[in-house]
Amino acid sequence: MRILQLCNKPPFPPKDGGCIAMNNISRGLLSQGHELKLITIYTHKHDLELDKISKEYIDQTDIEGVFVDTKVNIVDAFSSLITQDSYNVSRFFSPDLDIRLANLLRRKKFDIIHLESLFMTPYIGTIRRHSKAPIVLRSHNLEYIIWERIAEGTRNPAKKAYLKYLSKRLKDYELSVIHHVDGIAAISAEDEEKYASLGFERPLLTIPFGIDTNQYPFSPHRKEKVTLFHIGAMDWRPNLEAMLWFLEDIWPLLNMKFPDLEVHLAGRGLTDDLLGTSYKNVVIHGEVESAKDFMAAHSIMIVPLLSAGGIRVKIIEGMAMGKAIVSTSVGAEGIDAIPNQHLAIGDEAETFATAISRLVDAPERIKQMGHEARNLASKLFDNGVIIDNLIQFYKSVDSER
Repeated sequence: MRILQLCNKPPFPPKDGGCIAMNNISRGLLSQGHELKLITIYTHKHDLELDKISKEYIDQTDIEGVFVDTKVNIVDAFSSLITQDSYNVSRFFSPDLDIRLANLLRRKKFDIIHLESLFMTPYIGTIRRHSKAPIVLRSHNLEYIIWERIAEGTRNPAKKAYLKYLSKRLKDYELSVIHHVDGIAAISAEDEEKYASLGFERPLLTIPFGIDTNQYPFSPHRKEKVTLFHIGAMDWRPNLEAMLWFLEDIWPLLNMKFPDLEVHLAGRGLTDDLLGTSYKNVVIHGEVESAKDFMAAHSIMIVPLLSAGGIRVKIIEGMAMGKAIVSTSVGAEGIDAIPNQHLAIGDEAETFATAISRLVDAPERIKQMGHEARNLASKLFDNGVIIDNLIQFYKSVDSER
């Protein structure tokens, strides 16, 4: 098949979960012999670093990028209050990319046009004018749900009101635009059910995040000292919210019981100033060169997310490496895991701390949970099987038009 993949940020280098998810789709399609053309937005936050991409990948994908300034602009943000636009999405529209896309579609035909995330949907009108190819939305999250949860957790009344407004505009946009695509490849069964409940009646299927487990070294807990860790970009609001909750409400409970326990934090945008320096035994690593090496060096992954949606790529990667994981229910959404077997769940500060305590008190449980997690990741998230299902889904979308 000839597939055009439109990305809201460069899939490579795979800096975060979204990049990894898109990159695995790209590589999976190429590995099965499909013809792929990749166009991506790049931004101040996510640059297109061609010098870090192999010549083979560049040749195979014919990757090209268009810079879009997605930084929040106060004038545009307030203008959206008047125009009723969803500012979250409109920031990703670029006239330059729109023109480039139109020129490409006029000279080349594709069998499927694959949109990575809601943020590429502003280009649907141009696609429809210049192509007859079915459009498949690869949904990484129901974005409005994330913002609803963020708004609910915000204490400042004025900020809360504005975030609620943003989430409402985003919801209105999302509910409208899904009826302009030909199929949705949801990243989790929960998201598939939500789309169905919203009245989406075209082809809809769960296509989860896929991994090649051979690329993730099995690194279960082996040393005497147990350490906690979290890795995630702090310029993604739910991660920052999660870590502030952990450090303010959960970490003091653990400090009292385990005065020597350490938690190691890594991720883009993570600095001492961001989270403060008054927390005992909290080690700030910032952006690390190798996420896999960082995860391999520690024992228990913590995922205290309160407002995310979709599926957490880092949990699946942690499972593949044999890590014991403690998460909230929100963080573990989309992963068909059995609590206390494949991972542990805690939704309140006390229950989250208790779940960690049980593992720290019994290191053999850390190893056992890590083995169970690895087996689950291998069973449910094998990229080869997932790409097979995606291709069949493309064909079903085409046949039902």
